[in-house]
Amino acid sequence: MGNLYAGIPTCLPDEIVTILAKSKDVRIERIVSKGHKSPNEFWYDQETTEFVLLIQGGAKLKFEEKEEVTVMGAGDYLTIPPHTRHKILWTVPGAETIWLTVHYTEAFDEI
Repeated sequence: MGNLYAGIPTCLPDEIVTILAKSKDVRIERIVSKGHKSPNEFWYDQETTEFVLLIQGGAKLKFEEKEEVTVMGAGDYLTIPPHTRHKILWTVPGAETIWLTVHYTEAFDEI
């Protein structure tokens, strides 16, 4: 058994990514940010579909093909299809933003 809130250091010079479980087709991660964001010229471009659930904190995401910024708060979730270029513009600077992400290769039905 584990706990999403366990093992988070008070000082976070870098974002922390912890793999909680994985198989050939699925990887579940806890990501902890504290004021972290993507470098200006960097875009995520992943091979897998990514389900993102924001557990705590807040974030602003930018998708390359959308004009508007996506704002996420605790409890918000979204699914990012493969090769959808995106970046993190902002996370709460004074508190931890905790993400739960599920990367998968096989398509799930949207509910």
